[in-house]
Amino acid sequence: MSEAKTNNDGSGALAWMAKNGVAANVLMIFLLVGGIIMAKNVKQEVFPEFTIDVVRISVPYPGASPAEVEKGILLSIEDVVRGLQGVRKVTSSASEGSGSVIVELLTSANAFKTFQDVKNEVDRITSFPEDAEQPVVSLVESRRKVVSVVVYGDQEQLRLRNLAERIRDDLAQRPGITLVELGLSPPLEIAIEIPQEVLRSYNLTLEAVAQKLRDSAIELPAGEVRAESGQILLRTYERRNFGREFLDIPIATAPDGTLLRLRDIATVNDGFEEADQEAQFNGHPAVLIDVYRVGDETPQGVSAAVEKYIAELQPQLPKNVHLTSWNDASVMYRDRIHLLLKNALLGLTLVLLLLGLFLEVRLAFWVTLGIPISILGSFLFLPMTGTSINMISLFAFIITLGIIVDDAVVVGENVYEYRERGLSPLQAAIRGVRDISTPVFFAVLTNILAFFPLFFVPGVTGRLFRQIPSVVVIVFAISLVESLFILPAHLSHTPGQGRIWKFLNRPKEICATKLQEFTETYYLPCIRWIVERRYLAIALALSTLMISIGVVAGNHLKFTFLPRIDSDLITVQAVLPFGSPIAESRDILSQIIKAAERTIDENGGSQIAKGVYSQIGGSLLGNGPGPATGLLSGSHVVAVQVSLVTPDLREIRGNDFRREWEKNIGTLVGLESLTFKAETGTGNGAP
Repeated sequence: MSEAKTNNDGSGALAWMAKNGVAANVLMIFLLVGGIIMAKNVKQEVFPEFTIDVVRISVPYPGASPAEVEKGILLSIEDVVRGLQGVRKVTSSASEGSGSVIVELLTSANAFKTFQDVKNEVDRITSFPEDAEQPVVSLVESRRKVVSVVVYGDQEQLRLRNLAERIRDDLAQRPGITLVELGLSPPLEIAIEIPQEVLRSYNLTLEAVAQKLRDSAIELPAGEVRAESGQILLRTYERRNFGREFLDIPIATAPDGTLLRLRDIATVNDGFEEADQEAQFNGHPAVLIDVYRVGDETPQGVSAAVEKYIAELQPQLPKNVHLTSWNDASVMYRDRIHLLLKNALLGLTLVLLLLGLFLEVRLAFWVTLGIPISILGSFLFLPMTGTSINMISLFAFIITLGIIVDDAVVVGENVYEYRERGLSPLQAAIRGVRDISTPVFFAVLTNILAFFPLFFVPGVTGRLFRQIPSVVVIVFAISLVESLFILPAHLSHTPGQGRIWKFLNRPKEICATKLQEFTETYYLPCIRWIVERRYLAIALALSTLMISIGVVAGNHLKFTFLPRIDSDLITVQAVLPFGSPIAESRDILSQIIKAAERTIDENGGSQIAKGVYSQIGGSLLGNGPGPATGLLSGSHVVAVQVSLVTPDLREIRGNDFRREWEKNIGTLVGLESLTFKAETGTGNGAP
């Protein structure tokens, strides 16, 4: 910062920019207009999505108990992956009909290389039981759901499932939506029933019929044929997805020579596997459809497309079938953007008002303009750092709002002081910015260094919160450039002397007079008194410091790494002992739902709640930032969610509703855990 040490002869970059308003305005317009254009191209998401250092291995084993899954599958996988280079920890989970292994990688490991090593080792295992299906090895990604669609009504579960699949396919073809998945729902199954007497009459066995069906329902590549016109790929395409497609398969030849087909000897029905998975919405059978954000899609765009589709499809459905959106994360995203805009507007107003009252309106305007220049200008550089517009980066923008104007205020006040001493506006601008450039530079550098260590936080937490220093460093750097190179050029012009300017500056003259009176009457005598009793002042300062340390050390000031925000979605999850009958899960579910309905009725009924969604067979926790790699599943897991209307439409807070719901539930016997969650954050609630 040698600029501050040069003579006041108008040389140097700071002086050149102060004298060349065109260059300063070009730079300002470049930051403003370029930022506005680039803001439309910055990726938008609710929470940052990234690949984490975790490999997940899932192996379905239909009909097997957890002990069989552990012995036949998990132990074999653990043995081959534990010794691999780059593996830090291996965690296995066995449930009825499936098993999963979570392989956590070292921070220093190459995630994709280690993932491939794990996959190769798992593929080499030959000791899996015959009934076990092919292992699925995947590198876990932090993929965030935007909104869900609930399909519910007084219909058979199979019809709801078929309708949900149709809706899933329709949504995936809508502009602005790419990834749609079905939520908790039992796997489909085609049941073929053949009476024993029919088998005996045709001298058939179940194994023979099964083999015929297996041979007639395959899809396999069969090589290629070279022809003069090119290569012809051969493929058997006999895959059958519905029961009716099996009816015409030939099974045998009858004694009279006629062809015996499956329809002649069997009853074929489409249905579900015997999986203890159930879902309800407001007491009706339901199927959940999850919609995700992919690529350049925005949370608000995905949500709007889903809402439009629901409005178009609902009139075409039977009267007893309904659609509704559920757990719309774009609402939280939109609220955070509104908070940023509200804080920015409030900051602009306060800076303009206070500087206008104590300095002058024109100076206040140019200082205030530094806020939008810094914020919008940052969008030019955010894509280079891989930063998106999300809940974390928006939080970082909110942090910077109260800081970025400080350097401009200091520069503007110093320029104003030199003008008051009688220097011309240009001389005041040059001397003002030169005198203050070094302390302003180091003040901004100090702010940057305070956030810089967040770049080096390891693991998932580091990848999640790396968005904060990326935003803060860029915004502070642009704020420094604006205050040193753009602001002085705007303050180097002669202030307006017309009637309008005199009228606008009249409140400033009144405030300046009052401030001068206050300074001479109260402030200066107070300062003299303190200076004369400096030891007392030092003692008071040290006492305040010691009290502050005591408050923190005594745990009187609560600490949380990520503040939990009151949510519109309240979740209760009950976990029974593994192997509990489905009847017990239904009984627990019924008690929790009744308590929820009672709590809703006591606080305004349908005016405060959108609905109650419940399910048996899977967890509903894990809706905060970060990946959900180990959520519970099985018929012993019961979960209920209540969606409240927005806070401005209800008097009760989400946490207060949770406490009343917990009180109405009372004591539930035979549970391993009961978890309540009414906040968004890193935690899943406290049992």
